[in-house]
Amino acid sequence: MNASKLAYKPFGIALGAAGGMLAGLVVKQIWKRVGQEETPPGATDEDRTWREIVLAATIQGAVFAAVKAAADRAGASAFKRLTGTWPG
Repeated sequence: MNASKLAYKPFGIALGAAGGMLAGLVVKQIWKRVGQEETPPGATDEDRTWREIVLAATIQGAVFAAVKAAADRAGASAFKRLTGTWPG
C-alpha cells in the first residue's frame, strides 16, 4: 500500500461514517413523504407488504450509494488539494 493510500485511510473512514449518518437522515425524510411514517420498514416487518419492503430497500440503496459516491469523490478531491496526490 502506497503512502497516499495509507494517509487517506482514516480520512476516508471518517467521511464514510459521516456519509452513512447523512444518508440515514435523507432516507427517513424521503420515507416520511412516501410512506407517511417516521422510519422505513425492515425486511422482516410482518405487517408490511412486499411492495412497501421493496420500495423502502430501493430508496435506501439508491440514497446510500449516491451519498457514498459523493463523499468518496469529495474526500479524494479534498485530499488531493491538501496533499497534491490522488489517494486512489
